Amino acid sequence: MAAPTAGPNGPPSTNGVLPANWPAQAADTIVETIAKVRDKTTKPAITASRALVYGLLVLIVGTVAAILALILMVRFYNNYSPVGVWLLYTVLAVVMIGSGTYLLRKATAPAPTQ
Repeated sequence: MAAPTAGPNGPPSTNGVLPANWPAQAADTIVETIAKVRDKTTKPAITASRALVYGLLVLIVGTVAAILALILMVRFYNNYSPVGVWLLYTVLAVVMIGSGTYLLRKATAPAPTQ
């Protein structure tokens, strides 16, 4: 039987072919490989899902804030304006109809040719 000799990576090998700490090295290699695969697959998915959730949250909170600001503006104008609230309704109607018409024209415009 051969006597144990010092392996290139540390403790002496038992049979001269494999080092004695090969299970730890194999486990480390497996863990590193799994970590690399996880970084390439699940990290982009997690980032995309977070962006989607936070984007929807900002959209919903922004919409609610805009509606509440509009209500606050109408109430404030109604309480403290000597003129009736019809003037504000007219201005808001012109602004909203104008912006809606602009957006509708942009949506139905033909695509530019190249």
